[in-house]
Amino acid sequence: MAHPKRKISKSRRDKRRTHYKAEAPALSTCKTTGAVHLPHHAYNVDGNLYYNGKLVIENTAIA
Repeated sequence: MAHPKRKISKSRRDKRRTHYKAEAPALSTCKTTGAVHLPHHAYNVDGNLYYNGKLVIENTAIA
């Protein structure tokens, strides 16, 4: 099993970790419904399921 021979300093460790950061998700706006959603994901609008601007599953619940 690997075992370090010398202590790695905090600054050296942190330099390696500079690229680990949170990023805001990229969002798309639907041209059909105007809903904001994640790209390449299905999304709900008023109980209906849309994907790529097309109605996939219509809400058939009786109100």
